[in-house]
Amino acid sequence: MKVLVTGGAGFIGSHVADAYLRAGHEVVVLDSLVHGKRENVPAGAEFVRADVRDAAAAALIQERRFDLINHHAAQMDVRVSVSDPRFDASVNVDGLLNLLEAARAGGVKRFVFVSSGGVVYGEPEVRPTPETYAKGPESPYGVTKLAGEYYLYYYHRVHGLEYVALRYSNVYGPRQDPHGEAGVVAIFSTKLLERQPLTVFGDGEQTRDYVYVGDVVAANLLLSEQEFPRATVLDARGFNVGTGIETSVNQLAHGLMQASGREVELHYAEARAGELRHSSLDTAKLRALGWAPKTELQEGLKETYDWIAAQE
Repeated sequence: MKVLVTGGAGFIGSHVADAYLRAGHEVVVLDSLVHGKRENVPAGAEFVRADVRDAAAAALIQERRFDLINHHAAQMDVRVSVSDPRFDASVNVDGLLNLLEAARAGGVKRFVFVSSGGVVYGEPEVRPTPETYAKGPESPYGVTKLAGEYYLYYYHRVHGLEYVALRYSNVYGPRQDPHGEAGVVAIFSTKLLERQPLTVFGDGEQTRDYVYVGDVVAANLLLSEQEFPRATVLDARGFNVGTGIETSVNQLAHGLMQASGREVELHYAEARAGELRHSSLDTAKLRALGWAPKTELQEGLKETYDWIAAQE
């Protein structure tokens, strides 16, 4: 296939681009490099520097007639979405629509969209949370991700665009940037390398579902080629990607201390606005297609810490 990976210079997108190349596909990476890194782009991929909101991105899609677009480019920081919801929407909604209109004009066959299982369900009472659970995002970021799914459902029903929406839990692994819009694993790893205290927001008992990037990549490849009947409800094309296991921030901190062989103090700070208390995802739907997470948390933490340590 001819594949376009947006955000392919970023943490997860670059791993996905790698995997498409290994599978024998022709890959073009589109990234603004605002947060992505040029060195993350696989050697076998063509690189185009552009923002997903740009006319240049739309022109590329219309001219190159891709078989598949894998859309990882996003404004992904919940705190940024709370402080600047218009900017969040400009990237996550306007940017998506720019790509979708170009995809319709350019004959794109399939669209793989990165949504978020960590935010579209809000603060769910049922955990692990299935795809059919009521949607109740509690941040502008969650609203834009859910809106993206509704736009794709519309383009599927009205224009025949095939799509899937991957609702990620908290993804971690090598190439996660500890200096940018990073996840807690990368931030804690860097602090441990510097033997500095780890800052925990709130009481540290908030939980997340941490899934290793290699397992997320496997889900991307599986759903890129899976055939589905025509969708009649939004959740038909939504797939949770996680482990179903809840880990508290306190547990995560101690797990990383074990992985690094270093002990530091924990400093507790005020909880941050817009962040959920608990989250874990039911992945039975994706498992039924043959996928399963293969990387245990402690193994993944060790892989991630060692990679970050090697960059210093």
